Amino acid sequence: MNLQDFTPNHATTAEVGTHIKDILSRIGEDPERDGLIKTPERVGKAFQFLCKGYKEDPEAILRAALFEEDYRQMVVVKDIEFYSLCEHHLLPFFGKAHVAYIPNGKITGLSKIARVVDVFARRLQVQERMTMQIKDCIQHTLNPLGVMVVVEAEHMCMQMRGVQKQHSMTTTSDFTGAFNRQETREEFLRLIHNC
Repeated sequence: MNLQDFTPNHATTAEVGTHIKDILSRIGEDPERDGLIKTPERVGKAFQFLCKGYKEDPEAILRAALFEEDYRQMVVVKDIEFYSLCEHHLLPFFGKAHVAYIPNGKITGLSKIARVVDVFARRLQVQERMTMQIKDCIQHTLNPLGVMVVVEAEHMCMQMRGVQKQHSMTTTSDFTGAFNRQETREEFLRLIHNC
C-alpha cells in the first residue's frame, strides 16, 4: 500500500480530530483560527497513515511471494528506510533497517522484506521491539537457517526535547540460527557497511 492507495476511515479521523482540537485549546491555541481550522482533520488522517501497520499482516506479505529455491547463502536487503513514531512521546524516529536471512528451501520476494519493515515501523514503537518483530516475523514465516536484523535510527525525542543531542544514532540488532556464529554475523556487518 502506498500513500495514493491509503483511504482513511472518516469516522476515526473525526474522532481523532475532536481530541486534537481539544489539545490545541489546552496548550493555549485557538483551534478556530485560520491556520488551525483543518488541522484536527489533517492530524487524524496523518495518524491513520502513520499507524496503518496495525491493519496489515506482515506474515501474509511474506507468504504472498514465497518460492521453493535451493539457495543456502545469505540474502541481504540493506538500507531500507523507515519512519516510525516513538510510543513514549509520539515523536518520529527514522533511519535504515538492514535484514539478512539464510534460506532453508524457501525464499521470498525482496520487496516483501522492505514491506515487513514498513508494517512494523507504521505502529507506535520502540526501536528494540521493532527490531525483534522484524526478525521474528521472517524466522516464523520462512523458517530460514537464520535471520539477522540491524536497525540504525535517529530519535526526535532525543533531538527536539530532553537531552537535545542532535547527532546521536541508536543501533539495535537481533539474530537467530546461523547468525549465532560470530563469522556469519561479521560477514553480514561487512556487507551492510561495505567493508
